Amino acid sequence: MDTRSPLEIRALRYLAQREYSRLELEQKLSTHARSLPSESVSQVLDKLEQNGFLSAERVVEQIVRTRRSRFGNKRIVYELKEKGIEEHLIHSILPSLKETELDAAIKIWQKKFGISPNNREEFGKQMRFMMNRGFSIAVIQQVLSHAIEGNQ
Repeated sequence: MDTRSPLEIRALRYLAQREYSRLELEQKLSTHARSLPSESVSQVLDKLEQNGFLSAERVVEQIVRTRRSRFGNKRIVYELKEKGIEEHLIHSILPSLKETELDAAIKIWQKKFGISPNNREEFGKQMRFMMNRGFSIAVIQQVLSHAIEGNQ
């Protein structure tokens, strides 16, 4: 017989679909906690963390793995902060993010544009696109200068 509370069962269902940060899962469960028995959301989350079902490290790995092919460092770090990931975990992944940022930027630029900008309008458009994807100005300039040199 299962001794898990309805709140814990709901949390496990969510976690079976994808990784959640503690903050995200707390927000999802808090809407259901009012209608369920007295067990608090924080107790359930503590229990899930102790049993290894809830892990901030896995959330970070998942986000970096899925977002790297589409976004730059700034956007990934912003998303991690929004999900309530602790600063020390974010700082631990920054070196590997910085290492792969230029390659990711080049791939994204090639997929979207593929040709170097011919005038200021196109240059601005490409620059804004890359900035919206979360790439730094220095990386964007490297990508665009590489593209312009490639055409000459």
